[in-house]
Amino acid sequence: MTNNDIFKKLRVAHSFRDTDIIKILELVDFRISKTELSAFFRREDHPNYVECGDQILRNFLNGLVIHLRGPMPKKGEKPSGHISAKAKPKKIDLNKTYSKPKKKSN
Repeated sequence: MTNNDIFKKLRVAHSFRDTDIIKILELVDFRISKTELSAFFRREDHPNYVECGDQILRNFLNGLVIHLRGPMPKKGEKPSGHISAKAKPKKIDLNKTYSKPKKKSN
């Protein structure tokens, strides 16, 4: 699998448009034009196809982390302490007794 394939799959999985990808790359101070970006998503036999280099994919992945998680706190700063709803641990009732599910008989 090439870098272009990985880039295409991430674009589809996150439903990103060209402008979204450009903004994500700007989060890591990487500038790219729409025409340069569209060349990565063309078919390999297209005359304007360009292979996506490691540097571009690496910068996109770093920007995607910032886009999804937010910027890393600087040294000496405490994290904001904000826990998203997905990250909150489930509460377990220690007083409740749990039993195994019953097997269905055929």
